Amino acid sequence: MNNFLKKSRHLFADNILGFFFIAVVLFTIKTYIGYRVEFNLGIENGLQQFLLFINPISSAILFFGLALLARGKKSFKWIIRLNLLMSLWLFFNIVYYRSFTDFITLPTLTQVQNAGDLGPSILELFKGHDVFYFLDTVLLIVLYRFKDFKVEDFKVKRRTVGMVYLAGLAIFAINLGLAEKDRPQLLSRTFDRNYIVKYLGMFNYTVYDAVQNTKTYAQRATANSTDIAEVVNYTKATSAEPNPEYFGAAKGKNVIYLHLESMQNFLIDYKLNGEEVTPFLNSLAHDKSDFMHFDNFFHQVGQGKTADAEFMLENSLFGLPQGAAFTNRAQNTYQAAPAILGQQGYTSAVFHGNYKSFWNRDKMYKSLGFNQFFDANHYNMENKEEVLSYGLMDKPFFKESIPMLETLKQPFYTKFITVSHHFPYAMDQEKATIGKQTTGDASVDNYFQTARYADEALKEFFDYLKESGLYDNSVIVMYGDHYGISENHKEAMSKVLGKDVGAFENAQLQRVPLLIHVPGVEGGEMHQYGGQIDLLPTLLHLLGIESKDYVQFGSDLLSKDHNEVVPFRNGDFVTPDVTSIKGKYYDTKTGELVEENDDILNYKKRAETMLNLSDQVVNGDLLRFYTPNGFKPIDPTDYDYTYDEEGSKEDEKTDK
Repeated sequence: MNNFLKKSRHLFADNILGFFFIAVVLFTIKTYIGYRVEFNLGIENGLQQFLLFINPISSAILFFGLALLARGKKSFKWIIRLNLLMSLWLFFNIVYYRSFTDFITLPTLTQVQNAGDLGPSILELFKGHDVFYFLDTVLLIVLYRFKDFKVEDFKVKRRTVGMVYLAGLAIFAINLGLAEKDRPQLLSRTFDRNYIVKYLGMFNYTVYDAVQNTKTYAQRATANSTDIAEVVNYTKATSAEPNPEYFGAAKGKNVIYLHLESMQNFLIDYKLNGEEVTPFLNSLAHDKSDFMHFDNFFHQVGQGKTADAEFMLENSLFGLPQGAAFTNRAQNTYQAAPAILGQQGYTSAVFHGNYKSFWNRDKMYKSLGFNQFFDANHYNMENKEEVLSYGLMDKPFFKESIPMLETLKQPFYTKFITVSHHFPYAMDQEKATIGKQTTGDASVDNYFQTARYADEALKEFFDYLKESGLYDNSVIVMYGDHYGISENHKEAMSKVLGKDVGAFENAQLQRVPLLIHVPGVEGGEMHQYGGQIDLLPTLLHLLGIESKDYVQFGSDLLSKDHNEVVPFRNGDFVTPDVTSIKGKYYDTKTGELVEENDDILNYKKRAETMLNLSDQVVNGDLLRFYTPNGFKPIDPTDYDYTYDEEGSKEDEKTDK
């Protein structure tokens, strides 16, 4: 050890460029290993492998190069500090990816307040080997501490610094050129962050993301009334005509949405050791007289996950490609379900056993037009055995919601947001009524116990709805908000399902439950393909409200003209015929790879057009320039969700 340190001192004494070189090499190796171990980037050939290795080099050179502008020992210290900063950014992305199979974008940083309530959920994501991602920082500190710098005022010449930066830029240019050769128009036609990270690296992606977000915010400032014309023409031209059999079938009925956290459709009829995991949901799915079960219904969320699901449900607009509209676009003008129904005499309310600031709901709900918001302040949050990181457990949540529901004037439009079946799927074993899976993956193994608990809570709430008479006078819609088991757990899911879970199977697993009860309307299995973007026009038509004049990108699931192209937020899509995954196409029925053809190109164009136009609406706040016939724009300041601790609250819309 002493000989090694002596040689290191001799080699790097007073040599900031040597120290800089070691920092770049160590950081590059570490980042490449992190890419390979932590991220599923879909490396397909030798060129992509090469790019994955070299893309951290330019980032490290350009970032660490800032330290060369300092004098003497400060240069060494700044290299260490910058290395630590970049290591932390790498580590934060690794932890984020473990939960969301995605990378941090600048808008997601505005959601950081949500992390304060997560507690154990975050700790579940840490791994013992994470210390590896800081070993190079430790090694640099050791090298620095064992060096004796004799030239206190030594400073790298500006010409040398310029050459270092030219080298970094040249490496980036070569990287970008090779990336564009392998994937033409890389920076202009991608919805998928995986592509940018795979080809250009996570740090260069962060710069790209910052540029894109700057353009996005500028989009609102420069938008004008002419920008909405193309959008309105498109949505009117693609709007599906209502099915006469269902149009107005629920006119004047209450609406009860049940938001099923992390519930995936594979749970329907799934048996664990011979026992049904969700017996109540199973019974509804097979109740042909009372419930429509859509077995080809997909979630379409992006980084906003739960918030994106709500956003699509209320607006028939897609969530944002980066961040969440709930946190970044709450000030926009919307023509959402509660506002539309409010002008038809409905009272609207949301019930959620978490605090109103989570996901910025208290701000967004006002822009959407919700009259009331019953958040955690209205529930008993003192019993810690019944409160999770994300809020009140489902059974007490439904029980305590009933008296508040009964205060609402009918007809009402309501949404109940459940949380018990949320990652990390923690369950007090005294409350568990089914065993765990045995894959060895804790998240997957626990998933089935919390699903059973959520199922039992739903049954208890349905018992109340039937006893109170609300069941026979309400449209009830149950929908899954997003996946519960991410792609990172495909090995464990292969054991659960008894088959290999590759890219195609994982895409099919993005189905989530959708069950709809309409009083007096026969149910049954519904096989049409659709997604969360389709819920609003479907509901409006059931209630007898025309949707064609509204800017909505979904189409009525019950219409004979329903569009069965289901776009995902990353630009992939699924139809009854073909499934698109990262530029590859599969036969949806067989899973076999197929060649691109005219039909596929038309599907792809439709998916891209829907996503692009929706983004224009949200980023440009274009609905401020358009008012549908018969719709009166709402004023968010008319709504107040202030809670009075004595038990009363001022939630009603004030008369103006």
